[in-house]
Amino acid sequence: MQTKSSKKKINVISLGCSKNLVDSEVLMGQLKANDISVTFEEEGTNADVVVINTCGFINDAKQESIDTILQYIDAKESGKLENVYVMGCLSERYIEELKKEIPAVDKYFGVNDIKQVISELGGNYKTELIGERKLTTPSHFAYLKISEGCNRRCTFCAIPTIRGKHVSRPEEEIITEARRLVAKGVKEIILIAQDLTFYGIDLYRKNKFAVLLKSLSDIRGLEWIRLHYTYPAGFPEEVLALINEKSNICNYIDMPVQHINNRILSLMQRGHTKEETLKLLSKIRKQLPDVSLRTTLIVGFPGETDEEFNELVEFIKEFKFERLGVFAYSPEEGTVADKLPDSVPEKVKNERVEKLMEVQQEISLEINRSKVGKVYKTLIDRVEGGYYVGRTEFDSPEIDNEVLINSPEMELEIGKFYPVKVLKADYFDIFGMVSQI
Repeated sequence: MQTKSSKKKINVISLGCSKNLVDSEVLMGQLKANDISVTFEEEGTNADVVVINTCGFINDAKQESIDTILQYIDAKESGKLENVYVMGCLSERYIEELKKEIPAVDKYFGVNDIKQVISELGGNYKTELIGERKLTTPSHFAYLKISEGCNRRCTFCAIPTIRGKHVSRPEEEIITEARRLVAKGVKEIILIAQDLTFYGIDLYRKNKFAVLLKSLSDIRGLEWIRLHYTYPAGFPEEVLALINEKSNICNYIDMPVQHINNRILSLMQRGHTKEETLKLLSKIRKQLPDVSLRTTLIVGFPGETDEEFNELVEFIKEFKFERLGVFAYSPEEGTVADKLPDSVPEKVKNERVEKLMEVQQEISLEINRSKVGKVYKTLIDRVEGGYYVGRTEFDSPEIDNEVLINSPEMELEIGKFYPVKVLKADYFDIFGMVSQI
């Protein structure tokens, strides 16, 4: 039996990563199934209740979460809202501090409290809906989470503390969800987890990521499968042969290496050395010559010297990643790295971020220019600024390059694939036209 609160209109705000977004989509799917009116990040909404799914990973994300909470508390106190609820990583990590500092929040929930959130909002958690979500992405692509938590012990990361140990979802559950997504019109599925490549070890006592990937690739109508967040140590190399074999597995691997200097890698407790990293990356490039490799790096880790940073710069210049993200080290309470000496000044951290991105900018331009004159299968995401905006298999949404298409004589359909010939290139975008070939 539903309570009075189920008649209220709920507005869900999702902050942080794509894994958080999936949690928000699951929440909204459950609320919708309970006949509870729910919207997603609706501005100027007449919602009665706001649920904020917070991020607690790095300082900027934590501050954004706090600012968002305060914004909606102000709305509540001015009579525009009845209730504000907070869930997610920030709440999981700092629940007692938040209760003390922002007591006007009606209730705080942790990362695994979705059943309690639904109950608080007047609904009942429906187990038969596992895998059902209210998508917030464009209807032609969706994120698919295959596991929760992480068993790695990187010294800079608080995720295992927040999210707990690695827990793989059953393979049949993942396949069922993927089929449901495809039946709804999803053409591209982006696989996410803290560590894709640890999949199955906890549940099946062996790595089953390649087996899962093969099963997903056999789903009719699924045109692209994209891999996010693979880990260098213990990478299942049979995945490379599968990418070569299956045309619907994108030539795209997101593999955060974080650094290349052995001393820094050891301090980070990454579990892989410079030599092992180079060997794996070279093997990937050899077996997948067309691969788009995306990585992320951390600069300004405690004690990082100029020489160690320069080693990282040279590595990037020589290896030339197709896609690169750089973060200034952010100390996290409760992590091993937070207790390390020799803090690097913020000014130096920011200078190092800028230096690496300057190097990457030229690499990106060089790679993009090499595509001029070639034709690529391109998925149209949206229309913006007079262009159709799309992506090739080498680019993930929101974080990577885009294809800008001028098509005055032909109307293109959002969510559809077209062959696009590249006409010119910029640092982080390419420009093209639909090819008649």
